[in-house]
Amino acid sequence: MQTMFENVITKTIALPDGREITVESGKLARQADGAVVLRMGNTMLLTTVVSNRELREGVGFFPLSVDYQEKFASAGKIPGGFLKREGKLSDREVLVSRLVDRAIRPLFPSDYLYETQVNIYLISADHDAQPDALAALATSCALAVSDIPFLEPISEVRVALTPAGEYIVNPTPEQMEGCELDLVVAASKENILMVEGEMNEVSEDVMLEAMSVAHDAIKVHCEAQEELIKLSGKVKREYAVAEEDEALEKEIFDKVYDKLYAVAKSSIKGKTERKEAFTAVKEEYLESLPEDDDSINMDLVKKYLAAAEKKAARNLVLDTSIRLDGRALNEIRPIVAEVNFLPSPHGSALFTRGETQSLTSVTLGTKLDEQMIDGAMFSGSSKFILHYNFPGFSTGEVKPNRGPGRREVGHGNLAHRALSKVMPADEDNPYTIRIVSDILESNGSSSMATVCAGSLALMDAGIPIKSTVSGIAMGMISDPETGKYAVLSDILGDEDHLGDMDFKVTGTAKGITACQMDIKVEGLSFEVLKNALQQANEGRAHIRGEMEKAITEHRGELKPHAPRSYKLVIEPDMIGAVIGPGGKIVQEIQKETNTTVVIEEVDNKGHVNIFATNQEDMDNALARVRAIIAIPEVGETYDGIVKSIQPFGAFVEFMKGKEGLLHISEITWERLESLDGVMEVGEEVKVKLVEVDKKTGKYRLSRKVLLPKPEGYQEPRRRENRDRDNRGGGNRRNDRNDRNKR
Repeated sequence: MQTMFENVITKTIALPDGREITVESGKLARQADGAVVLRMGNTMLLTTVVSNRELREGVGFFPLSVDYQEKFASAGKIPGGFLKREGKLSDREVLVSRLVDRAIRPLFPSDYLYETQVNIYLISADHDAQPDALAALATSCALAVSDIPFLEPISEVRVALTPAGEYIVNPTPEQMEGCELDLVVAASKENILMVEGEMNEVSEDVMLEAMSVAHDAIKVHCEAQEELIKLSGKVKREYAVAEEDEALEKEIFDKVYDKLYAVAKSSIKGKTERKEAFTAVKEEYLESLPEDDDSINMDLVKKYLAAAEKKAARNLVLDTSIRLDGRALNEIRPIVAEVNFLPSPHGSALFTRGETQSLTSVTLGTKLDEQMIDGAMFSGSSKFILHYNFPGFSTGEVKPNRGPGRREVGHGNLAHRALSKVMPADEDNPYTIRIVSDILESNGSSSMATVCAGSLALMDAGIPIKSTVSGIAMGMISDPETGKYAVLSDILGDEDHLGDMDFKVTGTAKGITACQMDIKVEGLSFEVLKNALQQANEGRAHIRGEMEKAITEHRGELKPHAPRSYKLVIEPDMIGAVIGPGGKIVQEIQKETNTTVVIEEVDNKGHVNIFATNQEDMDNALARVRAIIAIPEVGETYDGIVKSIQPFGAFVEFMKGKEGLLHISEITWERLESLDGVMEVGEEVKVKLVEVDKKTGKYRLSRKVLLPKPEGYQEPRRRENRDRDNRGGGNRRNDRNDRNKR
């Protein structure tokens, strides 16, 4: 057994708070190029990495895929649904996969184009050691013990800022309660690589401090990995690179660069027109080539033409501080914001910034509309939902509509985080709220357009959000040789593609609510990050000003067709009365008043939420519920309905759900032998509650006490009194007879 696992290596990383992370390789998944088991507490991640050794023909990009999956067994759970097995990745798993992908992608060699796959399995779960902040470290460790080329170790940590002002690295869920900042940072030993998180309107300085704390922790992780590399003894593999032709590259550059630079400098506003101008230059060169020359590698020609276009656009910015569409570095594209654009949704907005446009709607639902979440680490529900859609026509492309991809999930999550920080607290918000952003045009920053449109639509719907939220995407173009760089506000799609950074920042006038940063270079210094955050602050303020031309605060009332809500708190022993046997009573209320009634027990109290689209229905439902929970009072008069007739009297419903006995002797002052012809089922009758039996809780009603007493009326002797008298007389006679016998 021991000889089978003789190559096992282990490395322990000590954390400042006394916890430890252990990394083990050589025992599991030994046929993968690299595999490790990372453990912190009882959380265990099995991470494998495999890279093909054959270069796929015609590949012009790095084909990397990352899949993170949480096994339900890791938490001692069985999946829900019919199949009872793990299937398509959940949104959470997709988001963690993206965190890892974005952290490691920039650190593969630029000429390494071999298909590479990372699999990360959560095989043991610990509530106090969250796996999402460990997945990138596990992946970097798997690459470290493999022969796959990777420039340097990286790691990723979560930083939380407590209400007391303390920064905590990789906190437990309990430590995160009420935190001001939740930031995930990925970095190498020298540079920041990726940032994503949400904040309670914090300042730029607070965010930079959190990133610094994260980087200090990451440096320790990277040093441990350097030792792990030595322990593994692996030598990075040699690999063939794609064919290159320096002479052809120089020829193309000499012939087209100046023309491409002239197009870039012409400041063409429209994306389509600018693309056509660049294409015309490239087509001119292609037409100059001999038609029948098979020696020309057209794949290389197209590659070098694209490289020349990219260099021209980048140099324009670094040389002149003027961008492709003629804007200054910090200039925002023209903005038009409209609210109440759609008549039927409960709230809507159209936000257009340059050639990026989001049509966003808000729908208000009940508790029954909450999103159910079934995961290995979390099961529950969510009453705030945001969906982002990116159809092909938004970029003038033909693309099948096959559901949201990873990009849509990621962009929607970022907008959700940005807006969640200004939403009313759950206890103050009875509604399930769904925001849907449909991107109708896209030329950069569509996720930030979603944030802006979502904020406007919420205010249009009358949701009392704390403040207007705006978002901006920042870019950067840099030259490592000269050290020159330029930070760009509100980047175009071309600037995202050609640039080195995509840094999205959202916030209110008070501070930042969410951020997401991706880079394409090896890392960013804190100086660049500080400049980008300051420039983003100025841009957010400008965008917020344009948004507030449409609406400055939430509407005072909901739309006429939006559901109204009213919450009634009742005693727990009344919950069953409102629901009724098998739900009969509450179903009747909903059907007859055209409302939705949701009943739940919270903190030993019954919470009855009533939703209606007009006040009349709301009043009717509320009256029905109040009638059920009302406590009958002895001496009060009620309008009742005869429910059934018996030989000894009638049962009358005098309050909703409450019936009492109207005895035959309590109907009139005259003696009645039967109720034939006197009362019938369904008849309305006014009664008085005269008694509540203390033992049984039964109600005794009277009608005659509400009628005038006939003149000279004498109360008849009750039969039971006569019977008692008779029984008493008989007993006395028996006693006398006994004495006589004695």
